[in-house]
Amino acid sequence: MEEITTPVTQELSEKKVPFRVFKHPGKLHSLEQAAEERHQRPSQVVRSIVFRLEKGEYVMVLVAGPQQISWRALRTKLGRSRLTMASPEEVFNATGYELGAVSPYGLPYPMRILVDEKVFTEEEISLGSGIQGVTVIMQSAYLKDSLGEIEIGRFVEQ
Repeated sequence: MEEITTPVTQELSEKKVPFRVFKHPGKLHSLEQAAEERHQRPSQVVRSIVFRLEKGEYVMVLVAGPQQISWRALRTKLGRSRLTMASPEEVFNATGYELGAVSPYGLPYPMRILVDEKVFTEEEISLGSGIQGVTVIMQSAYLKDSLGEIEIGRFVEQ
């Protein structure tokens, strides 16, 4: 199999974080399909969701599987009465990645990263690699150790 190199895999390699790359055989249509093809449960698939706080200011929230973001918890944590999900164009401009391939690694600019605590209930997780249809699989403990300044809390509906 060809070796796939992205800003995500480069950063993980530089930080000596163990990971493996998985390439899906075809187009993905759902989180459940992605998990099944990776031989994982949906709760092991980590979604990287970008929110716009104001023009040019973004925050990324990592959530496990199909969990829904708690807007109230997020607004409280960020001290904002209003926030919106970033548009696909804003996500690309802020991260360098298209929707479905977003990752907290390999970002062109520093970004505040919030991680829902449920991400760490699974030992093995998968997350965006920077390329559509390709994922990075790693231990959740390495995520916590290698991302540096992350904020862990409850950011999903209970």
